Amino acid sequence: MNTFSEGQYDAVVIGAGHAGCEAAVALARTGLKTVMLTLNLDSIGFMPCNPSVGGTAKGHLVREIDALGGEMGLVADLAALQYRMLNEGKGAAVQSLRAQTDKNKYHTEMKRLLEHTENLRIVQGEAADILTEDGHVTGVVTSYGGIFSCRAVIVATGVYLNARTITGETIAESGPNGFARATMLTKALIRLGFRVRRFKTGTPARLDGRTVDRSALTVQPGEEVYPFSFLSDGVLPADHQEVCYLTYTNAETHKIILENLNRAPLYNGAISSTGPRYCPSIETKVVRFSDKERHQLFLEPEGADTTEVYVQGMSTSLPHDLQKAMYRTVKGLEKCEIVRYAYAIEYDCVDTLDVLPTLEFKKVKGLYTAGQINGTSGYEEAAAQGLMAGLNASLALRGMPPLVLRRDQAYIGVLIDDLVTKGTDEPYRMMTSRAEYRLVLRQDNADERLTQIGYDCGLVTEERYQKFLTRRALREATAAALEERAEQRKANALVQEHGQPPLSAGVTYADLIRRGIPLQNICDVFGILQDVPADVKLSCETEVRYAGYLKRSRDEAERLKKMEQSPLPADIDYAAIAGLRLEAREKLARVRPLNLGQAERISGVSPADIAVLMVYLSMKK
Repeated sequence: MNTFSEGQYDAVVIGAGHAGCEAAVALARTGLKTVMLTLNLDSIGFMPCNPSVGGTAKGHLVREIDALGGEMGLVADLAALQYRMLNEGKGAAVQSLRAQTDKNKYHTEMKRLLEHTENLRIVQGEAADILTEDGHVTGVVTSYGGIFSCRAVIVATGVYLNARTITGETIAESGPNGFARATMLTKALIRLGFRVRRFKTGTPARLDGRTVDRSALTVQPGEEVYPFSFLSDGVLPADHQEVCYLTYTNAETHKIILENLNRAPLYNGAISSTGPRYCPSIETKVVRFSDKERHQLFLEPEGADTTEVYVQGMSTSLPHDLQKAMYRTVKGLEKCEIVRYAYAIEYDCVDTLDVLPTLEFKKVKGLYTAGQINGTSGYEEAAAQGLMAGLNASLALRGMPPLVLRRDQAYIGVLIDDLVTKGTDEPYRMMTSRAEYRLVLRQDNADERLTQIGYDCGLVTEERYQKFLTRRALREATAAALEERAEQRKANALVQEHGQPPLSAGVTYADLIRRGIPLQNICDVFGILQDVPADVKLSCETEVRYAGYLKRSRDEAERLKKMEQSPLPADIDYAAIAGLRLEAREKLARVRPLNLGQAERISGVSPADIAVLMVYLSMKK
């Protein structure tokens, strides 16, 4: 193959999915000359699966991306068709924002943003090889022989590496949604020392909305909540948002599946790769939860300019004839026509135990990985990694310290720490239960936790930073207002209304919150804080109501911080440390933790093993 120079750049981003987009913006916006390579310009920021952003714990990730200076939240707000707050009946820690989005508009808005980003060149082409010299990245070679010389590479290839789609007996060498797959880069990754595995995901069918009987379905309206981005002004009124619909599978649906498992690729051996535990196919749900009489399905619009409807909860790889019969057993879908049949997709990904907390590959300087190549599932997890990989590459090239978010600082910190410390044997999905400090890591305070960090790294713009300072001042003023005394007569009436005995002395508004009275109720009765945004009030209310729990969490976080200030030398011979159990020696040698805090979180390393390491470190000193 003849080669030629495509020029000298600071960094190359391979892939233009949600990880690649955030990585490219993070690099270019911090002043680095960047190239983004994509197999197809039409796949930039594309949503091959569900037409939504956010969800349980994922909404937290989007707000954190936004607080750090990323773009997913802003673009999601521009493309939003409907908003809902999940888990609204539960505590603030687990409430998560989710939006139905116009998938085509999301793509076009993200593409427009990238095309107008200074320092960024976008090229349609396939990465064939990664060049290195003396253990450091030096460039990327394309399938047509172009060489992009560079000092850093972000591999964000999504589900495209050696992808194949499976539907019944039909297997296609293809990427998602009929896009071409990438066939050349996996060999290069293996040559560089990555351990490569095969994972799987899937997607439901898309229906012609004109053939759905909505009159038979339960309406799921939108809600007037706050937007994803701290820069967005608000959301559409609920009655101007699109609606979704709820329906269910039934005994007839399950019968068709169970009687045809011999034709189901997941059960006849056609698929052997590992799929997502928390987003299983309908076949898996019916088999695994055989005691359930039905499974809920949500019908969601794919966009404002299309009749396509996404059937959330009915992912499948069954043959087309069975898909049609199966979907038509569902209430409201009796006469439905399928416009895009469902499929499963298999792809190559890497073992993240080979990756540092900065998302840099341990064996090659300047080589970073982000997104589904790291074994994660979901747009939000990918975007979060892309931002962190791009930002860390930028910091390294600018001679600045790396950015590693702790588990008590961000869900992004939990996500990356889980990947590089514990690894994953299945597509990893972020959940609130994974975060031990989730009361601290709420959606409402993402800017308070992260915007200063993003600003110090050079990613947060001046406009965004000034909005943050204004919002922080408003939060402080609101907290101060809650410490003012409430009018005694109204306060007495309010506590009695909530079944509590009369007050013997005066109270503040904060005292009323501590008595379990909702802040919105207090605001309505006393006419206070009328112009304060809902998420600012929620933040202040939570800080008051859960002050004791928050202090305990922050104290524990301080202990963790001290552990992480005890570095472990990179060249430790764990096999030679007397007192370590065999399993601990093997796990520590495999992960090679950077400090005691990370070592403590490795599966298979006990508190006794940590005590041995502490003694070892003290003796070395």
